[in-house]
Amino acid sequence: MVEQLTLVGYTDTVLGTGTVTLRIILADDHPIFRSGVRALLENNTQAKVVAEAANGDDALAVLDKRAVDLVITDVIMPERDGVETIREMRRRRSPAKILVITGGGPDKRMEYLGVAEIFGADRSLAKPFKLANLVGVVEEMLSARKSA
Repeated sequence: MVEQLTLVGYTDTVLGTGTVTLRIILADDHPIFRSGVRALLENNTQAKVVAEAANGDDALAVLDKRAVDLVITDVIMPERDGVETIREMRRRRSPAKILVITGGGPDKRMEYLGVAEIFGADRSLAKPFKLANLVGVVEEMLSARKSA
């Protein structure tokens, strides 16, 4: 079940700043992680997390209803994992950028991220990561998206 589904669109006329708020889906099975990442990104980027999903099925359900610019997904989740979610997004030809993240255990972490990139993730980060690294990668991905 999708825990939050709120559409946040472009805000240039609302804010009067001429800036565009880019939309993110955050898929991770740990609600505390999602909450922290949401706060970090919304306070440090021009992005808004428009939906949180506890698994890949929930993330895909959001994508059926809403256009987004970026999906941040964990690899290891119940129901549908991140790699399956990425494969399905690419099969559907979703234009959203994909950032995959995982802790995945010290001996498997890089393997999971490599597989995710093979199946279509645009970028990857291994947990634990520095918060500044996450913000930097998201800003880079969204600025490429904004100029496209």
